[in-house]
Amino acid sequence: MLSLSTVRFASRLRASRAFSTIPVVPNFISGKFTPSAATEFIDVTNPATNEVVTRVPKSTQSELEAAVASAAEAFETWSETPVQMRQRIMLDYVQLIKRDQMKIAESITLEQGKTIPDAMGDVFRGLEIVEMSSAIGHLMMGETQGNISKGIDAYSYREPLGVTAGICPFNFPAMIPLWMFPVAVAAGNTSVIKPSEKDPSAMIMLAELAQEAGLPDGVLNIVHGAHETVDFICDAPDIKAISFVGGNAAGEYIHARGTGNGKRVQANLGAKNHATIMPDADRSSVVKALAGAAFGAAGQRCMALSVVVFVGESKEWIEDVVEEAKKYKVGSGFDEDVQVGPLITPEAKKRCEDIIQQSIDEGAECLIDGRGVKVEGFENGNFVGPTVLNVPNTTNVAYTEEIFGPVLTCLSVDTLEEAIAITNSNPYGNGCSIFTTSGPAARMYQHKIDCGQVGINVPIPVPLPFFSFTGSRASIRGDLHFYGKEGVKFVTKAKTVTSNWTYKGNLGGAVMPTMGK
Repeated sequence: MLSLSTVRFASRLRASRAFSTIPVVPNFISGKFTPSAATEFIDVTNPATNEVVTRVPKSTQSELEAAVASAAEAFETWSETPVQMRQRIMLDYVQLIKRDQMKIAESITLEQGKTIPDAMGDVFRGLEIVEMSSAIGHLMMGETQGNISKGIDAYSYREPLGVTAGICPFNFPAMIPLWMFPVAVAAGNTSVIKPSEKDPSAMIMLAELAQEAGLPDGVLNIVHGAHETVDFICDAPDIKAISFVGGNAAGEYIHARGTGNGKRVQANLGAKNHATIMPDADRSSVVKALAGAAFGAAGQRCMALSVVVFVGESKEWIEDVVEEAKKYKVGSGFDEDVQVGPLITPEAKKRCEDIIQQSIDEGAECLIDGRGVKVEGFENGNFVGPTVLNVPNTTNVAYTEEIFGPVLTCLSVDTLEEAIAITNSNPYGNGCSIFTTSGPAARMYQHKIDCGQVGINVPIPVPLPFFSFTGSRASIRGDLHFYGKEGVKFVTKAKTVTSNWTYKGNLGGAVMPTMGK
């Protein structure tokens, strides 16, 4: 069943397509949504139908320059705005996002394909970072040491960097931008955001709400495009720091080009997250957790559990995972009964299906095959159903490639030590999990595993905003992570002051107040 608000939203979009004009996403520069003067555009399609729903301009050179100039100018006054005033804007922003959470989620489902519950989660996890940013004053506090010598004190505090930039991926069109600009602007910086050209509308809505919350003109700007826009962001002298989330090739390129130009760059890259299943774990809860973590969001998330390592007798549970996967309905994200929406593009679907076939050719046993799924009424959609592959070794393509689809790759070993060795040998280090009722096994795992984020009986161990997103190894470039204390450090610089105010006598003639006067 579709909710009434969802039906109305979908109807409005169908009506807009019924007329010949397809809307073009605007730039947002100096507090104004302005049509681009671009002559080149990128189609944004509904992954469930492949119909064009909007178009993204390739922002012109002058528009890119104007966005950065606006941010640089706004920085002069915004950085001097008292921190408590910046926090109040973030507090108001929290309430506005809560108010419009469903509207933003519907736009995500239309352009990205994920189900409404997944899209609501996308917004909510970003909202948590805005809530964290509302306490930025506490996170920016420095250190003080008095009287380090006679009359001399030393203290440090953190200052904003200047103009920051964000380059966003398609898979979380609300959460990832909200990882980036709220922390930066709350700390006194200004920001230029390039949303994904595949699903830009959520960011447009977020900018509209930021303006309603009272964010001054020029503090937040939005530009669009592809490679040329990325190169501009990497090269623009006024941009001091770049945040990126996406694939390894793009992230490594942005990190190299940005740091080569003297910028700070934090880049979250690819992943191949492993779950280790011990025979003493609770079988029923493990099976449900594996299916949800592997097939939810159609597997299009960097914290998806894409590999499961069964230890000992737990390998018998593979059949249960297959039966659980069969319960997952594939279809449009607007359908409340659906758990697996479409992949983002036809190319993503083809790549996923090709890897499945190659994996089978290399000796994998395909226990449930999600290829060739047809959804009534959505025959042109980019659908791949839940797929479970039992692979013979770690050289199989289903193991070596980040598939970014609803595919679970299974391995079997005899011991926990073997499971840890396999996980640590994989180049990625984003996240991993162990399922067990043994405290010693869990402790051994958490200490010997080489991943930045570890779950113990938790399938997707994404840290809350009080911490930071601590992926490691090939899953990150840069040495400071997103959000939390490390995120604040990334968008600020430390300044230490050593002050000599020796005093004696009457302080140069000043009259000190006394009792009775």
